[in-house]
Amino acid sequence: LPVDEVWISQGAANAEYESQMEMQLASYRERGIRTVAFGDIFLEDLRAYRERNLEKVGMQALFPIWKRDTRELLETFLAHEFRSITCCIDTRRLDDSFVGREIDRQFLADLPPDVDPCGENGEFHSFACGGPLFASAIDVRRGETRRRDSFLFCDLIPI
Repeated sequence: LPVDEVWISQGAANAEYESQMEMQLASYRERGIRTVAFGDIFLEDLRAYRERNLEKVGMQALFPIWKRDTRELLETFLAHEFRSITCCIDTRRLDDSFVGREIDRQFLADLPPDVDPCGENGEFHSFACGGPLFASAIDVRRGETRRRDSFLFCDLIPI
């Protein structure tokens, strides 16, 4: 699938984000795309927000892993040999060592018990870089890390 970048200015209000996304979604709708799939698992408010925004442009949302057990999901992800790396962590929930780290069984074992295995409460964000659906893996190395408020970001540089 092609990657379409939608640029939002740093510190933008949510209205700018919604406006830019609405324009992008409308362009997809014009090309015949009617459904957008999301990987959300259990945040009801986020699901409702996504559904409302898609309704504005005549599209519908699909949530294929909705209400699934997050530990099981991550175990399945790993069993199918998908690869991902954390690119952002919330330092109020995880220590700095978790940023830029590959998500594997050791990562899962090291997570504090109050952190969702899939980061569903914003504890971390990740970049999927390999697996059976990829034509080839995306090899990356850790770049610079930056702190913004309580979040630590790690640049992932293509090799």
